[in-house]
This record gives sequence, structure tokens and C-alpha cells, in this order.
Amino acid sequence: MVPRREEEDEEEEVHSVVDADFHPALRSRLLAFSHRKECSFLHLAPLKAALDVGAWLFNVSTSVGIIMVNKQLMANYGFRFATTLTGLHFVMTTLMTVGLRFMGYIQPSHLPFLDLAKFALCANFSIVGMNVSLMWNSVGFYQIAKLSMIPVSCLFEVLFDNIGYSRDTKLSIMVVLFGVAICTVSDVSVNAKGFVAAVIAVWSTALQQYYVHNLQKKYSLGSFDLLGHTAPVQAASLIVAGPFVDYWLSDLRVDHYSFTFAAVFFIIFSCLIAVGVNLSQFICIGRFSAVSFQVLGHMKTVLVLILGFFLFGRQGLSMQVVMGMLLAVCGMVWYGNASSKPGGKEKRVYSLVSDKVPKSIDDEELGVKN
Repeated sequence: MVPRREEEDEEEEVHSVVDADFHPALRSRLLAFSHRKECSFLHLAPLKAALDVGAWLFNVSTSVGIIMVNKQLMANYGFRFATTLTGLHFVMTTLMTVGLRFMGYIQPSHLPFLDLAKFALCANFSIVGMNVSLMWNSVGFYQIAKLSMIPVSCLFEVLFDNIGYSRDTKLSIMVVLFGVAICTVSDVSVNAKGFVAAVIAVWSTALQQYYVHNLQKKYSLGSFDLLGHTAPVQAASLIVAGPFVDYWLSDLRVDHYSFTFAAVFFIIFSCLIAVGVNLSQFICIGRFSAVSFQVLGHMKTVLVLILGFFLFGRQGLSMQVVMGMLLAVCGMVWYGNASSKPGGKEKRVYSLVSDKVPKSIDDEELGVKN
């Protein structure tokens, strides 16, 4: 809660600004408008918090679920065609968006072809780049590359959106990165082609996630709307290119795979969960930002480690891994608290005080007639 003295100071400041900058005829209406907006915000804050938590739980549960299903599919049934499987994921997602559009849940909207092409290119490079990076690099370096997405996402927000971070926010991100590194990084070996693949994967993934947030805000698109534009393009491109990429990566042809009933069941199950993964990613990044999505998303890494131990008979969790998990979770909690404080993470605005009524307050709401 804000102390009463600070509330009084803020109220006096508002009155002084209004007295200094606006015509006397507008003072009372401006103050009434600001109080009305503040009361509306306070009333909606609990609902927004509940929706935020729901979005995160939706993303975490579907992301962890699809990892478990895909591990089962690849380890037990030998379906190692990751790029083709991702193409099937987007085919299912496309069918979902077509159904939602038919039922009226997705309204007609416009996304310029150039923006759509840039997004699809980054997204597909991200998928292929991650698969190639995992094949050409050690697991340790692959995990380090994934962790580096957070600094790259921060750089995009600073350069493109003029976002500033407080000291506590920066330190909390470092704690998360350090904790996850303790959990996942073991052997670290680097080679030239693996390093190039990792760089392409990291930058394309960070840029794709930035585009998700940017395009929704720029064109006033909802999560369903944006997914309706992008999913068909990604489905078509990955279904065509996927088998060739998988053959290049594994020397295995998908048309030579022996599809059993159990394998088909897990493929369909994976595609159904992928719809939730794709949708929840767009919802979360749209509501927050790519950086927040990456930071708090490392909770999925912790859950995957725990579930992998129970479901796949991995060796026991060592003290190092447990300490890394605890450190990462503490960093996530710290990040959530630090970034939500005033100045923790916000857009820098450089502008002079105007002597005009702000554009967000229109004449109709103020009751002013020309």
C-alpha cells in the first residue's frame, strides 16, 4: 500500500500540474477524469493479476507436457523428425484457427505481408537453428546458448522500444541465468559450425518473440488473430522443408518410418498440446514481453528436470542441481517483484510538458464542445 502522506503528496502534485498547465474551465473535469480512471484501474487490477497467473500456468503446463510427450515419442518410438513434427504442430494450430474463425472468435484483421514474412522467416530459422545447434554442439553449450536469449531480448527492447531496467531487475535476471546454468550446464565444448548455428538460433528466436509482442501492439491484434495469420504460413513452409531438414540432420527419411498405432497416437497427442503451447506463447508475450517470457519461462526448465527424474528414470537430483533450481526460482520471484516496481522496467520517455490536453483524454469524455 502507498502511505497516506505519499498519496496526499501525489494528489497535491496532480492539482498543481492541472492548475499550472490547463485552462481553469477544464480543471475540475480533468481531476474527475483522472480519479475515475484511477478507480477503474484499481477495480480491474485483481482481475488482471488472475488472468496473468492463468496465462503463465497455461504456458508452463502445455510446454512441460509437450516436452514429456515428445521425449516419449522420440525415445520409445524412434520418431526423430523434429522439424516435420513442428510442421504438423502448426497444421493442427491452423485447423484450430480456421475453426475459431468459422465460429466468430477470430475477427477479420490485417497484417502486412512484409511483417508476416519477416515473422515466419525468424520463427522457422529459430526452429531449425535450435535443432541444428543441439546436433552440432554439446548439451552444455546448447544450454548456454538458450540462456543467452535473455540478454539478446533485453537488447532488442532497449534498442527498439527504449526500455530501461533498474539495478534490481538486472541483478535478478543474472540470478536466474546463474541458477539455470548450475542446473543444466555440464560439459561445454565449442566448434565453429556449432557456434554459428547457436548464434542464428538465439538471435532468430529472440527476434521472433519480440515480433510476437510488437505486432500485437502495433496492429492491435489479439493472440488468436496473430496466430491465425502466422500459423498457416509456418505450417506450409515447415511441412515442405521439414522432411529435407530432418534428412540433413539425421540421415533418416520420414517416408521410411514405420508408423505404428502407438506412434500415431503420440504424434496426434503432441499436435493437440502444441496448439496450447503456440496459443499460450502468444498470449503471454502479448500480455508481458519477450524478456519476462524468457525469465519466468525458465520455471519450465526446472519442472522438466524434476519430471524427467520421476518419469524417465534419470539419475538422482544432485545437490548442485537442487541448489541451482532454488537459486533460479528465487531469481524469478525477485524479477517479478523488481520489474513490477516503478522504474523497474519501463519505457523511457523524453518529451516536453505540453500546454494542451493529452490526446488520451478526448473532448467527448471531458464534456468540452468546440
